Amino acid sequence: MIKVFIGYDSHETVAFHVLAHSIHVRASAPITVAPLMLSQLTKLFTRVRNNIQSTDFSFSRFLVPYLSGYEGWSMFCDCDMLMLDDIAKLWALRDDRFAVQVVKHNHVPCEDIKFLNQPQSKYEKKNWSSVILFNNAKCTALTPDYVNSATGLQLHQFKWLGDDGLIGEIPHRWNHLVDFDPAKPLSELSLIHFTEGGPYLENYENCGYADLWFRERDVMLSAG
Repeated sequence: MIKVFIGYDSHETVAFHVLAHSIHVRASAPITVAPLMLSQLTKLFTRVRNNIQSTDFSFSRFLVPYLSGYEGWSMFCDCDMLMLDDIAKLWALRDDRFAVQVVKHNHVPCEDIKFLNQPQSKYEKKNWSSVILFNNAKCTALTPDYVNSATGLQLHQFKWLGDDGLIGEIPHRWNHLVDFDPAKPLSELSLIHFTEGGPYLENYENCGYADLWFRERDVMLSAG
């Protein structure tokens, strides 16, 4: 069973559902998809939201190993994405040598404000944590107490691992940053990330690959 957790924010509800649909319809193996909704995590996630936290799931993503019982593997991804490929292909890249596997972006945003007037944070390893394959048994440092108390940089820069050698790499095609990375043909893309702002948001309706997102939404809503 492929276990997928998707970040959930009430401002991006439609994004969650379209992404989940895009994953399900292309999957060739059984999967579970769970939203990381803070309303369902009130006993576990108690940290107070600060002004640099752009989404509800900025930090709750690091509860995934705990929610998985520190067993097997799990995947996390932001909700502002669209799956274009079979998730089983990504799942097949799991490597027990590593505690996590990510796309190792060199993402240095130019803007200071991003969608919904949220501040744009700039830091080393930015967007590495937007898609994570967790080898849960090697992520036991991520207790609820630690996730609630650690700094944002400690979490997102994987300092809890104590060794960057435990961070494995997955191909860039599994986290393509729309309108930041150079545009590519669809044959070279598996998972696209509307990190600058998704087409479901005002003023971003014409962002790169927006037509794919709207098409996916329409298919999801179709009764036929």
